[in-house]
Amino acid sequence: GRTQCLGFVIAGSHTVYFAGDTDVFDGMRDLGRLDVALLPVAGWGPRLPAGHLDPVRAVEALELTEPRLAIPIHWGTYAPWRPPRGDDSPATAFAELAATVVPTVDVRVLRPGQSCPLD
Repeated sequence: GRTQCLGFVIAGSHTVYFAGDTDVFDGMRDLGRLDVALLPVAGWGPRLPAGHLDPVRAVEALELTEPRLAIPIHWGTYAPWRPPRGDDSPATAFAELAATVVPTVDVRVLRPGQSCPLD
């Protein structure tokens, strides 16, 4: 069946927004102070369906949320029928555009399996 897209704000010693598979929505500006935003910038098929973020739409979400740190996700995703492509172009396109549109946000492109300390 079809369900609504959703994301989560996880609050503790840091506040993290996990956008999930979602698109830009006005309520993003009301999420509060965010330390980190995990924003999808691609899909795992040959095209990205409506309701999902690509690099340009993810930068729009970044403008609304203005976290301290943004990490593009969902770009190195594997599909059950093929291995990961290793193409980081959606993540790097997001980082490059974010640097010009929202230069105050630290954007880090992590390789699959790489970690990022928040302290």
